[in-house]
Amino acid sequence: MVTNGSRLDGCDKPRRRPRVGRHARIVHEPPVRPPRIVSMLSLCSAAAACNASAASDRLAAKGSASAAEAQEAAPPPAGPDAVIAGRASAAASAAPRRGDPGTSCPADMRLVGGAYCPAAEQRCLAWNEVNVAGVVERNQCKRYAEPATCLSKTRTPMRFCMDTFEWPNEKGATPRNLTSWQEAKDTCESIGKRLCTDVELTFACEGESMKPHVTGFLRDPEKCSYDRPYRARTFNFLKHDACLSDPACKEALAVIDQRVPSGSMPACVSDDGVYDLNGNVNEWVSLPNRGFSKRAGLKGGWWGPVRDRCRPITTFHGESDYGYEVGFRCCKDAR
Repeated sequence: MVTNGSRLDGCDKPRRRPRVGRHARIVHEPPVRPPRIVSMLSLCSAAAACNASAASDRLAAKGSASAAEAQEAAPPPAGPDAVIAGRASAAASAAPRRGDPGTSCPADMRLVGGAYCPAAEQRCLAWNEVNVAGVVERNQCKRYAEPATCLSKTRTPMRFCMDTFEWPNEKGATPRNLTSWQEAKDTCESIGKRLCTDVELTFACEGESMKPHVTGFLRDPEKCSYDRPYRARTFNFLKHDACLSDPACKEALAVIDQRVPSGSMPACVSDDGVYDLNGNVNEWVSLPNRGFSKRAGLKGGWWGPVRDRCRPITTFHGESDYGYEVGFRCCKDAR
């Protein structure tokens, strides 16, 4: 990281179906004995009428049977509970998912809202250990007790919009680095947004459950891009655009750069659908109500074996400082 022109290394529910009635019993009258002497014409006419009557009876019987079968096969009418359940299912399908911007935020942002706990207790149960010159030391907490405890008597309601990805806020793009706090602030304001505050980034990351990591209570570098091996810097980097235009600076950056494309780690996502709030690059935030030169903070951690949690913040860097592991994202007041 560069400070005042010199670099600082990596910081830190049916109605019953109607019953089908029984068929009426058909009573056949005894046939009337015909006259002993009848004409052939009469016999033929009688036979034709009889045949026609029989055919009619067969058709009627067949139609009656078909109607009965259809009535038996038809499903029972839906009762009130079934109707209610169907409506609920349809409503659930149409309901927006948590974090969807709707009309409250621009399409490239997520809507973050809930009750923020200003003071939280997150108790470590197991630590990562590292060997430092033959001495085993604790490094970062590996697993925290669940749930976390809110120590504040009241919570603070929050509702705001946050970029889905780190700048340039495009899925698959490499997040920008080598950018100062002032440049990040100016960039966000130039498109009608602003830098996120420290509390906004904390709440977007941990949610109401106060998770230490955006992914939960376990430190897991397979989900977010952190705990990558540290690579020493050997070059005095220029700012972003200048560095990419300078062959030597660009080459030196490629040697130590371990950024990954935004959104490429699908598990590294918040409750509201914001990606990479831990790891990848440190993010500049704004500290409200601070005087000039004391408004800058860094949160979220980067790809190295550093804090990479939701709550911690680094505040000793100046507003003109920049670093190879430092980027930003923008926020905006929700409508």
